[in-house]
Amino acid sequence: MPLLYDRFPELRDTVPHLSLGAAPTPLRRLPPFPGTETEIWLADEGAFGDGGWGGNKVRKLEWLLPDVARRGRRTILTVGGLGTNWGLATALYAREQGLATVLALVDQPVDEHVRAQLERIRNSGATVYFTHTVARTALTVPWLLARHRTGSTLPYLLPAGGSSPLGLLGYVEVGLELAAQVSAGVMPEPTHIVTAVGSGGTAAGLALGLTVAGLRTRVVGVVVNDKLRLDPRSLLRTAGRTERLLRARGAHLPKNVALTADRLLLVRDQLGPGYGHATESGRAAQISARENAGLHLEPVYTAKAMAAILDPRRGFGAGPIVYLHTDGTR
Repeated sequence: MPLLYDRFPELRDTVPHLSLGAAPTPLRRLPPFPGTETEIWLADEGAFGDGGWGGNKVRKLEWLLPDVARRGRRTILTVGGLGTNWGLATALYAREQGLATVLALVDQPVDEHVRAQLERIRNSGATVYFTHTVARTALTVPWLLARHRTGSTLPYLLPAGGSSPLGLLGYVEVGLELAAQVSAGVMPEPTHIVTAVGSGGTAAGLALGLTVAGLRTRVVGVVVNDKLRLDPRSLLRTAGRTERLLRARGAHLPKNVALTADRLLLVRDQLGPGYGHATESGRAAQISARENAGLHLEPVYTAKAMAAILDPRRGFGAGPIVYLHTDGTR
């Protein structure tokens, strides 16, 4: 049962949930990395998910898919890059619920990782449109909604990454889980939790969840996408919309949930030339993670997040910090 239901029992009747993985995500301390004295713990969200794909996107789908059913929709329309983890996870888990998925895909650099992902997407049963640019995608969405309607029922439209107010509940839940693990003595209270930021929902949901749980842990979002507006103010505004959603559905939150700017730090020095471009620091982080901890990171998200941790300029101190591994490759 979600910890959100334990904390706010009134949500059981107003915010449906579909379990798609085993929670909580296990935490383990990683071996020391050369060049840093920071104590690093791994939260491997890549292992979350009972279907053919895992990762942070599945957390969001646990709250989004029941809403699709509640609204009587039969098709999901969403967007992403050519190598979208979000699009693939949506297609696979929606298919298990008898739902169709339509994907509008924006160009990104094509490498071995993206080619493998595109093949997975082709095998997922999703209907794919290559819309190339963000602007062209925005113009095409109304046509796609009309084309894929069922009778008079339009598809359920979701933003990139599932980062809607409802989707953020996946990482409000993870914030509550981390607080419960700290309380149980699994690990000390972390000073920071570090995650890649592609659409912002994971970081924004964590900021809200950790605040509600009473942890002082700061969220560090490593920006890997230059195609969306990603800044602390807009992400905290998104978290605020999720807070209002919870209140509207009956949750008795404290009157003053302090979603202040100091809860969320975004860093941009790992982006490189842009979304989907591998970087030298990311490649070095991939090698270091594999050799020191047996972690296999992909170049678009998880390697850049690890590179931010290993950057000696970052100044995480002794920690402990949590590295949130979000990729779901199976």
